[in-house]
Amino acid sequence: MSPKEIDLSGSRVLIADDNEQNRELLDAYLADENYEILMANDGQETMDAIEANQPDLILLDIMMPRMSGYEVCEKIKSDPEKQNIPVLMVTALNEMGDIEKAVKAGCDDFLTKPVNQLELKTRVRSLLRVRHLANERDRLLAYLEEMEQQVLQMKG
Repeated sequence: MSPKEIDLSGSRVLIADDNEQNRELLDAYLADENYEILMANDGQETMDAIEANQPDLILLDIMMPRMSGYEVCEKIKSDPEKQNIPVLMVTALNEMGDIEKAVKAGCDDFLTKPVNQLELKTRVRSLLRVRHLANERDRLLAYLEEMEQQVLQMKG
């Protein structure tokens, strides 16, 4: 199956931003993609939403109350059960130091506000493809391991 054939509809995308207008704009930009959109408006709410919903992708603002996007990203990437969730930092900060800090926190990609709709959709689609391919790889590896165990049991 080529990446273009991967059905991304129904993918869970968590939009985390303390500004309601920013959340609504990102939601509107992605509206025709058939994603399941989840919302969070601060860092702690973002962590709660990740725990409850296991999103396929997180669009994460950096400057948020209760926990910054950097802190949220570091927590996600340090948790073995969540570290494979791609994080796309969406921020008004665009100094090289901010970008370096986002990369050190473990973000997978970043966009600078104001966000261009085509760029957002393209990056979201790309990160979701990677996520779905990784999930498929993990399922196949688990299946192969299971088959290998059955063969060993039959021999022994």
